[in-house]
Amino acid sequence: MKKFFITIILYITTLAGAVSIYAQDAAPAEDAGAQAAPNVFNLAYNNILLVLAVLVLIGVILAGLSLIWALIEIQKMKLLEKYGPEGLEKANLTASGSIWSTISEKAWNLVPKDKEQDIDLGHEYDGIRELDNSLPPWWLWLFYGTIIWAAVYLWYYHVSDKGPSQEQEYIAAMEMGEAEKAKYLSTQANAVDEKTVTLLTDAAAIAEGKELFAANTCKTCHGENLEGNAIGPNLTDKYWLHGGSINDVFKTIKYGVPEKGMVSWQAQIKPGSMQKIASYILSLQGSNPANPKAPQGDLYVPGATGGGAVTDTVSVGQASPSKSDTTNVAQPAK
Repeated sequence: MKKFFITIILYITTLAGAVSIYAQDAAPAEDAGAQAAPNVFNLAYNNILLVLAVLVLIGVILAGLSLIWALIEIQKMKLLEKYGPEGLEKANLTASGSIWSTISEKAWNLVPKDKEQDIDLGHEYDGIRELDNSLPPWWLWLFYGTIIWAAVYLWYYHVSDKGPSQEQEYIAAMEMGEAEKAKYLSTQANAVDEKTVTLLTDAAAIAEGKELFAANTCKTCHGENLEGNAIGPNLTDKYWLHGGSINDVFKTIKYGVPEKGMVSWQAQIKPGSMQKIASYILSLQGSNPANPKAPQGDLYVPGATGGGAVTDTVSVGQASPSKSDTTNVAQPAK
């Protein structure tokens, strides 16, 4: 019996530790001052399964203790029939009126055996009689507790408006989801490549792309306003040496064109930054900067058949497109 109580104590201690750890881990990270400290009702509501599990566990423990004491009483009755009262006294199994026996009696409210005829329903089969016992008090206490819990819940969330409504919980959950989504996407910014890259159009990304363009000496070869110079081509017209889509521009920045003097930037610039630079370049299409370099390469028309490139080809030194001259001067490509 002593081992049993030690086991119960250890079990309850372990449960309390697990609940404490769970409560710490389950507490959502919130911005400072964003929400007030959660109260006991919100904690209980957010951890309703844990609360129910604890209540069920308490009931199971009480039922287990009561069952054990019932088995002890049965053994006492058998010993009493076999050895008489003297045998119980020698075995120190006489009724002691301990606290455990009192709890057992209060928890089960069993009818004494000599009064079972008062609740006998007259149904008997194979020596088993049906008795009209009342529900155990411990079960009724749990049932009444659920009624009290429901009343408090109804008042707190639907009458006093102190607890969040379903709409408020939905909005909060959506905001939390958007925050988690943004956090995840921020870690995926550098996962793009020339196949998955997309054109960025928001002002913040374009502004950052402009800063990166200048910081990485891109203007040295392509000019302050992408107008081109003696080294690199004009990036604001419709003619491109290696394609004018966001995928083509990203690929050109990433791998470069070593045979024409443009180095690969994939070791120096992250994919997310290359995407912003490419988007900045394409945002200046048709801007007509001062002193633009003559067009080079193939005319690129977004959405045209064949990736957007058409057969209108020009070379350095021509003021207008010419279909007969397809020779290009070896220049760092765009």
